[in-house]
Amino acid sequence: MTDTDITTTTGADWAAWQQSWDRQQEWYMPDREERFRIMLDMVEALVGPAPRVLDLACGTGTITARLLDRFPDATSTGVDLDPALLAIAEGSFADDERVSFVTADLKDPDWPAKLPYDSFDAVLTATALHWLHREPLAALYGQVAELVRDGGVFLNADHMIDETTPRINAAERVQRHARMDQAKADGALDWSEWWQLAAKDPVLAGPTARRFEIYGEHADGDMPSAQWHASVLREKGFGEARPVWCSPSDTLLLALK
Repeated sequence: MTDTDITTTTGADWAAWQQSWDRQQEWYMPDREERFRIMLDMVEALVGPAPRVLDLACGTGTITARLLDRFPDATSTGVDLDPALLAIAEGSFADDERVSFVTADLKDPDWPAKLPYDSFDAVLTATALHWLHREPLAALYGQVAELVRDGGVFLNADHMIDETTPRINAAERVQRHARMDQAKADGALDWSEWWQLAAKDPVLAGPTARRFEIYGEHADGDMPSAQWHASVLREKGFGEARPVWCSPSDTLLLALK
């Protein structure tokens, strides 16, 4: 893919940017769509087919897109700080009254005040919170618990590393990287290459530069085990919490208020 593939004479082709983001993420997580399917299965099972959703650390609006495709009566509020990914999200959903976006730093204790609602049926997030260390992540979980209504759900799909299984972890990593190397040889873009492409786009160049001023190349967070996440979520006010799906490298953890 080149920058001419995703820029038109009138501006960015938001659908093409969404697709390029998906392909880049799938290079790391080939079962990414299965995670989203199970996530939405659990949303439907526990809060029904017309939920009010907070898309936490929403990025390009990946979860929101799949949510609305499956549940046309749902509404979504996306919150993120990344100006480039938010530009793609806002461009993609510009004419959809079911969707709104909020620019906020999740490490700011006052970020919930920017939201249009005091409570949500579901708070959903994917491949985002590993950017946070344990202490700010635990604080965020306390805020999420206050935003989820009684009977509502929080679902986090992310890298959750069990440090008690080092040999399994090492073998999985070797296998995964061998597959990634082959996909890269076949033309897949990695994280760094995708951002280089965004920086060359006339519409996204400015937001991308601001994004790197905020985050640098990549934030250095933690990836604690699923057990840690479940324990902290229960401590912060959720009644139940456990994984509902996992792959060799990723976990989808559900907490029920």
